Amino acid sequence: MSGIHDVVMARPVPRRLGRQAWAQMVLTEARLTWRDTAGLVVPFGLPVLIMVMNGIGSDRRGMPEFGGLSALDAYVVPLVLVLVVAMLGMVNMPSFLAAYRTYGVLRRLAVTPARPWMVLAAQVVVSLVQAVVGIAISLVVAKLVFDVAPPRNLAGALAALALTAATMYAIGMLIAAVAPSPNSAVAIGLTAFFATMALGGGFGPRQNLPDWLSTIGGHLPFGAALDILSACWAGLGVEGTQLAALIGTVLLANVAAARFFRWQ
Repeated sequence: MSGIHDVVMARPVPRRLGRQAWAQMVLTEARLTWRDTAGLVVPFGLPVLIMVMNGIGSDRRGMPEFGGLSALDAYVVPLVLVLVVAMLGMVNMPSFLAAYRTYGVLRRLAVTPARPWMVLAAQVVVSLVQAVVGIAISLVVAKLVFDVAPPRNLAGALAALALTAATMYAIGMLIAAVAPSPNSAVAIGLTAFFATMALGGGFGPRQNLPDWLSTIGGHLPFGAALDILSACWAGLGVEGTQLAALIGTVLLANVAAARFFRWQ
């Protein structure tokens, strides 16, 4: 019997998780995220508040630069959607991942059937679900309260949102890779978020900035995503250099995150 016991004990732990285990991991991440009240209220409430503040008393006349749509339809609503994705991808998600590393969660997972990267994947899934919910809430408010027009290029708008999410979450992974603590992850994420937002037109038209600074802001993640989504909303052409800027950011940020990510 002792020989059989030794063989059983020597048998390697299975490394592959079934669907039920994956579902449980995602559910656990969802519960942890649900307990973070600020992480839920800010990404959902702040964008809607910004839209309402801009929508009340706004001029709904069509503007030539937006293909005949109003600024609320073709600029403010895309701005709000990019804001939701950017806050979740660049601020919220990195803080969770940095906390897992700080508290040794990722290191402990290395000796279990689960792998550390599975926690990263589960957190990304939960965060993306948050982004979808936040976008849905913003669009419902925009339609019911302000009767905002739908995007003229729906397929392009969906593709722009997907690319925006890929960009913001790639940056978030890079922040999580280099941040030594949860607080530093929040600090780095907020700095990157507000810097790209300010230069990208989040606090007012970029035309108010010097030409060279406006050009830079239009090719940073927030500004490029806003311009592309706004163009799709108005049914206008997308600038190729801005599209290339987002794709390049996704590739570079993911490669850098994989290179510098520390599990403990």
